[in-house]
Amino acid sequence: MTEAEWREFIMVGTRTGKLGAVRADGRPLVLPIWFVRGDHATLMFQTSTSSAKVRAIRHEPRVCLTVDDETPPYSFVMIEALATVITDDDDLCQRIARECGARYMGADRAEEFARRNAVPGECVVVLQPTRVIAEAGVSA
Repeated sequence: MTEAEWREFIMVGTRTGKLGAVRADGRPLVLPIWFVRGDHATLMFQTSTSSAKVRAIRHEPRVCLTVDDETPPYSFVMIEALATVITDDDDLCQRIARECGARYMGADRAEEFARRNAVPGECVVVLQPTRVIAEAGVSA
């Protein structure tokens, strides 16, 4: 896939990302996330500051995000990224919670998810891609 193709691919419908990180004790961590595109080629998601994801990112900010199409002929995008945790921007947290709510639950529920998820103790994680592998139609 070209850059334009993979950027479009990852935003199709409600495809979740699978975030891979390394815990402080070296064990791997892979968790599904809701995410949206941010500015300047970044990806963003909102989560609890006490989550395993944030603890792992604080230990090792190099992460990997995979997004795939699970129907034939199968396609995927693997994004290696540098993660940054933002804890002091309530407006950003509100915006990302709203955008994720709209994407994954529908525009009519976006505000509900923003109210539920953009609360004290939540943060935004920004992923700055460093390397991308994107393959379309791998079983064709």
